[in-house]
Amino acid sequence: MTAWTPPSATLRQHDGVWRPAQISTVSYPEAGNEVCFQVEDSSYWFAHRNQCILEVVRQFSPAGTIYDIGGGNGFVALGFQQAGWDVALVEPGQGALNASRRGLNQVVWAALEDTGFNVGSLPAAAAFDVIEHIENDVGFLTTIRRLLQPGGRFYCTVPAMNTLWSDEDVHAGHFRRYSPVVLSDTLRKAGLEVEFITPFFVWLTLPVFLLRALPFRWWGGKAEKRGSVSAVQSDHRLPPALAAPIRGLHAWELSRLRQRRTLPFGTSLLCVARAPSS
Repeated sequence: MTAWTPPSATLRQHDGVWRPAQISTVSYPEAGNEVCFQVEDSSYWFAHRNQCILEVVRQFSPAGTIYDIGGGNGFVALGFQQAGWDVALVEPGQGALNASRRGLNQVVWAALEDTGFNVGSLPAAAAFDVIEHIENDVGFLTTIRRLLQPGGRFYCTVPAMNTLWSDEDVHAGHFRRYSPVVLSDTLRKAGLEVEFITPFFVWLTLPVFLLRALPFRWWGGKAEKRGSVSAVQSDHRLPPALAAPIRGLHAWELSRLRQRRTLPFGTSLLCVARAPSS
């Protein structure tokens, strides 16, 4: 079996991970990857997001390797790999090492702008809860479009609804939340053609509005409490009495996605776009 080589002349391999000479800083908490790493495997949120992503990728399949840009600890990338898709992870934080430990063998420890990827070299790309961390989102997406092969697909998730803005967004280093219209317009400005876009996590909308957004508006943020392992674990654990009905709602969302039908609203957006064919 031939060893994998990224489509770049500037990356060098070290301890099984490909790296540039220098890694750019990003708008993301320093300990964010490590906190998520301790939570992801037991989180209802990460589990359902993965299921939604995988279902949509089944409906809108990639033409080759999916480059998971800003892929964190490799939780989504591992899901792709286990589902039978070829995947390469690109991550500027320590999560790249966690992804390698998880068994991913195509890992680039770098921000996208550091990779030196060849223009038109990526069969497919993805950015799951990444774009909101980029101040110049159109510029970032334009770079992705340039790197995609003609007709290559791009998959993304972002936080939805400006009315849900809270101290969680501040702590996470978000620049914005998106509506379907704004995300679609942003992708089109970058030269990408939107194929499918839908909200998901319908049931979470009211709890996030009441427990995060309203307190943030009324009393200001308490961002210093955000980001600890205990706080994140609490947010990602379902009350036992609600677990069964929420699993039912998650199954309903997945059935809609399986039919390529959109959901009415939700705390996140899931989108598929495509680079022009020529």
